Amino acid sequence: MSVPGARLSIVVLGGGAWGTALAIALHRAGHKVRLWARDPATVEAIRERGENVRYLPGVRIDPAILATDDPAEALESADHALAAVPAQHLREALTGLASLVPAQTTLILCAKGIEQSTGKLLSSVVYDVLPERPVAALSGPSFATDVAKGLPTAVVIAARNGSLADRLARLMSTEKFRCYSTDDLTGVEIGGALKNVLAIAAGTVFGAGLGASAQAAMVTRGFVELRRLAESFGARPETLMGLSGLGDLLLTCSTTQSRNFSYGVALGRGDPLNGLRLAEGVATASIAARIAKERGIRTPIIEAVDHLLKGAITVGEAVTGLMTRPLRSEYE
Repeated sequence: MSVPGARLSIVVLGGGAWGTALAIALHRAGHKVRLWARDPATVEAIRERGENVRYLPGVRIDPAILATDDPAEALESADHALAAVPAQHLREALTGLASLVPAQTTLILCAKGIEQSTGKLLSSVVYDVLPERPVAALSGPSFATDVAKGLPTAVVIAARNGSLADRLARLMSTEKFRCYSTDDLTGVEIGGALKNVLAIAAGTVFGAGLGASAQAAMVTRGFVELRRLAESFGARPETLMGLSGLGDLLLTCSTTQSRNFSYGVALGRGDPLNGLRLAEGVATASIAARIAKERGIRTPIIEAVDHLLKGAITVGEAVTGLMTRPLRSEYE
């Protein structure tokens, strides 16, 4: 379902699995796509073998997608730029690219997190570095391999300008990659960031062998914390009940395809954590716990994850602490 007459020049910044998958999806939507990766070996593999061997093995990449490690070549005359670099590296990456980003280019955030050093949402990071650029965010329940293989996926695109969000959603949608739109940028960002922390919690419960009932309770009560904290940022409740909140939470907390869930599984089992794939929730947990404390918001699960990751408590102590909290109404 590409949009007739709407072929645009789009660059994806980041040659990991998610960036590569998005490049493939945008090519299917009929756009001219360039994929920028810092790693020359990744670029070489895509150009010569038609495959991102390191991050997305086994998925064919159409040669019409231009892979490059030259940021000037990637960003030249770009209508839109999708930032698929890890959340904690976004400021550094954009600072290095700022002089090359065309004035008309829309920045679409595709990572999920809160900047650990400042407590800022990623859109605020963009405003710091590129204050004149329009900003949007793409989020929702989606795995890179599913998107790259063309399996049915639904996501949401958010921008404070609702018309921009709607336009981007239409431009990026295909028959198998369905994009909804919203003007609640804050809700989409904070939902995507916090669900990563809760996925670590759910994975920890699974890894510790505490049972499906405990895992369901962890996800459900964790969602309450997500809503409390998100609403303190001004997020709308209906956004949190949608794809970028509840939808993404359910996916991320249900399978080891999720890096954050897998990290939690290792944590729950007591396995070594060194060498595991990047889990954005690790960095987000500490800043989310700090923000909740500063705002006087009860987030015992997020706090427990933060303490677990810091080695301040054991899994057993975390479970005991959560199960012996004072009883309250479910809606308090």
